[in-house]
Amino acid sequence: MALDLITLRDPRAAAAEAYRTLRTNIQFSSIERKLHTILVTSSVPDEDKSSALANLAVTFAQAEQRVIVLDCDLRRPSLHSLFGVSNERGLSQAMNQNSALPIVKTEIDGLQILPAGETPPSPADLLSSKRLDSVLRDLKQQADIVLIDAPPVLAASDAALLATKVDGVVLVTKAGKTRRDSAREAVALLQRVNAHIVGVILTNAKLERERYARY
Repeated sequence: MALDLITLRDPRAAAAEAYRTLRTNIQFSSIERKLHTILVTSSVPDEDKSSALANLAVTFAQAEQRVIVLDCDLRRPSLHSLFGVSNERGLSQAMNQNSALPIVKTEIDGLQILPAGETPPSPADLLSSKRLDSVLRDLKQQADIVLIDAPPVLAASDAALLATKVDGVVLVTKAGKTRRDSAREAVALLQRVNAHIVGVILTNAKLERERYARY
C-alpha cells in the first residue's frame, strides 16, 4: 500500500524540502547535546500534527537514521493509519501488562512505529507514569531519533506531561485554522513546564508563502 505522504509522493515538492530543512535544523539545533526524543503537538485538534510528524519521520529515515515513531495520542490515535499498520496492540497494552513493546516495521527502510493501542481509562495517568520513562529509554537504545505524537496542548494535559520527558518539542500550526491566541496559549503552557521548543511547523500554507519550518 502506497503511503500518502508528500515526502514520499513528491519528494521534490516545496513542502517536502521544508520538512528536510526542519530535519536538518533539529539535527543541528543543539550544540551541547543531541536531540534524541522529539515531541510533536499542536494547540488545538485538526492542525495536521500527525501527518506532519509522519513526513518528518520519513525525512529522517531518508537520511539513513534509525527512526521510531511513538503514538502517545491515546485519545485519537492516527499514526497507525498513516503508516498502514494495525493498532490492535500498542503502547497502552504494553504498559498496562508490562509486556514487550509491539514495535512494527513500516514500508520505509529504517522507520518503525509503536502504535497507541486501545484507549486507556486515564491516558494522562498512563503517560505520567514511570513505566513510560522506561519505554522511552528502551526506544532510544533502538533508534537514532524517536518522534512522539501527542494530543493538542489545549485539548488535554497529556502534551504538557510528555514535554517534560523529551529533549525537544515541535509545535504544529495550520494556516487558516490556528488562531494566534491559541498558538500563544499553547506556547505559554509548554514554557510553563520548561519545554524545549525547537521548531514550529506551518501546514496548509500556499506555495507562494510556503514556510513550514521556522526557528
